[in-house]
Amino acid sequence: MSIFEGFLSTPEVLDAFSDHHFVDAMLRFEAALARAQAQLGLIPESAAHSIVGSCKVELFDVAKIVRDSGRAGSVAIPLVKSLKEAVGLFNADAVPYVHFGSTSQDVIDSAMALVTRNAVQLIDADLGKAIGALLQHARHHAQTPMLARTLMQPASVTSFGLKCVNWAAPLVRSRARIAEAARHALKLQLGGAVGTLAQMKSLGPDVRARMAQDLGLVDAGGAWHTQRDEWVALGCELGILVGSLGKIAGDIALMGQYEVGELAEPSEPGRGGSSAMPHKRNPVASMVALAAAQRAPQRVAALLAAMPQEHERALGAWQAELAEWPQLLMSAHGSVRALAGALPGLQVDAARMRANIDGLRAELPREAADEWFDPALSQPAGAIALVQIEALRAQAALGAGKEATR
Repeated sequence: MSIFEGFLSTPEVLDAFSDHHFVDAMLRFEAALARAQAQLGLIPESAAHSIVGSCKVELFDVAKIVRDSGRAGSVAIPLVKSLKEAVGLFNADAVPYVHFGSTSQDVIDSAMALVTRNAVQLIDADLGKAIGALLQHARHHAQTPMLARTLMQPASVTSFGLKCVNWAAPLVRSRARIAEAARHALKLQLGGAVGTLAQMKSLGPDVRARMAQDLGLVDAGGAWHTQRDEWVALGCELGILVGSLGKIAGDIALMGQYEVGELAEPSEPGRGGSSAMPHKRNPVASMVALAAAQRAPQRVAALLAAMPQEHERALGAWQAELAEWPQLLMSAHGSVRALAGALPGLQVDAARMRANIDGLRAELPREAADEWFDPALSQPAGAIALVQIEALRAQAALGAGKEATR
């Protein structure tokens, strides 16, 4: 992580993708592998006991494993070497059964699924808060008149409640799609060297099924080493979410300009100040979401570009994908956390909204003003908003239920 990424992400997701937690997830894979193989008689029970007992991240020099990964070409190779050394201290006979029948990509992809699951849960929780705040504003301001804008110019009258509904709707849809994409993408990877699980003979599918249940991941029914479609589909959905959050942030920032003055992010000490101009009140949450919207498309594009992977295991493309993935999750959670924190306390200046309508109306010909700029036009917009609020609440509840039971 660079010095500039901390405030564009969150401590929780940075921690989820930290070296410590990723190595811990890899060790969880190795422990589950040994347990499953011992249950099926592929390795001795005593060997599994020694392996599982050694799969504790605090026993390992994580920094050294990461340093050695550059020379080895994979973080799994120094990890397995260190695990064998740890197991050998207590049970030399168990060493040949460490990582038995598996390969580097198995442990890394599975560990990535485990830490991604944590990040997706964080995103879902904050996304629910952002949706809830927008729907609350929508109901409260269903009949609050404001100027709509088209092509960056004042158009006619709508309601702020309808605007909030239009902000919330893509988030509700993204939440449901991300939950569904995660259900398909968060799979155990286990295929051995070329996807055949040859060393495990006919017991490979049973080992995979037991491991998937142990780790709480989906049993893919086979190896997906170079089948990246469902994994990248989740990345695409996260990119779409970041774009929708960036749209909201852009609107808030524009409506919060001093000359417009219709919205303001919540204020607190140390938030949004200027080093040179004490009168400024910078929209920090919107800034974070807009920065994420600038960064996420490149991450998604890199995932898509890495999909053509050679034969059974890729040279370069898979490794490139791994490096991009955490950055995408960091941007996604940074964006949704920023808005989830700001939207509940969003300050709405209804009087300024009305004044902006009246000021424009006074400058226009009477026929244009009467037809397009009557604040009463907010009433049909409000009616539309109220109908859509209930539909979105139902969709949001359904999406939350799917996530809770996933």
